Amino acid sequence: MDRIQKALDLSRAERAGAGPPPRAERIQVPGQILYTQTRVFTPASPVLERNRILNPSSSDAAAVAFRMLRTQVLQRMDDKGWRSLAIFSPGAADGKTTTAINLAVSLASDRLHTVLLVDFDFKRPTLAAKLGLAPEFGAEDALLGRAPLEDCLYHPEGFDRLVVLPARAAIADSSEILAGPRSRAIVGELRARYPERIIVYDLPPVMAADDALAFAPLVECGLVVAAEGKTRRNDLARTVELLHKTPLVGTVLNRAAQAPPGY
Repeated sequence: MDRIQKALDLSRAERAGAGPPPRAERIQVPGQILYTQTRVFTPASPVLERNRILNPSSSDAAAVAFRMLRTQVLQRMDDKGWRSLAIFSPGAADGKTTTAINLAVSLASDRLHTVLLVDFDFKRPTLAAKLGLAPEFGAEDALLGRAPLEDCLYHPEGFDRLVVLPARAAIADSSEILAGPRSRAIVGELRARYPERIIVYDLPPVMAADDALAFAPLVECGLVVAAEGKTRRNDLARTVELLHKTPLVGTVLNRAAQAPPGY
């Protein structure tokens, strides 16, 4: 009980403007979490491999790159006390959803945080399929009042400290829904539940629909994903321009033809 009180006192001090203490002094999230209400599913290894979902403890170049990205993102978010991050991209097929999943997995491997990965791409939701999940309820059910939020959350077994809020299907008028009062209430609830939770939102491409811009005011920061050989320079510049009110923690160049040399 004393440890829980210390964590609550620490969270209050950070919100009051005292600033986060050094990472080594942060109270750690328990290494083993028992999911009693959140539904648990087991992602099939062939599905994860086919969709390029990484093992966060792997030593291959891609996993190392995501650990580096995780550290940079955490440092910038911790510096500002931010806990919500949107994944943006200029267009479709830039690798936005795969990046969102792999970054969330890598963030969850940091024992100071739990992570909630949310699929708010209601134009083309693919997060569940990439994890091999066929959800009974999804994010659209929570937003439209068809199911309580608790029934829409899933934990992928083998990915400690990660919970997923998937979307099942595309919905009409999604930008209006994402900017509406129900969306604001859910975002506020998700943010308030656990002070050390990082929330990662996967959103539709910025240049394809207005959903991302409609939802952007509800997140604290964003990360832009571009694909080498596909994303046009003008589209990337326009995306950054449209997101000028949203603090960006960085840009990810996906599918880079030349990887940096090893250590």
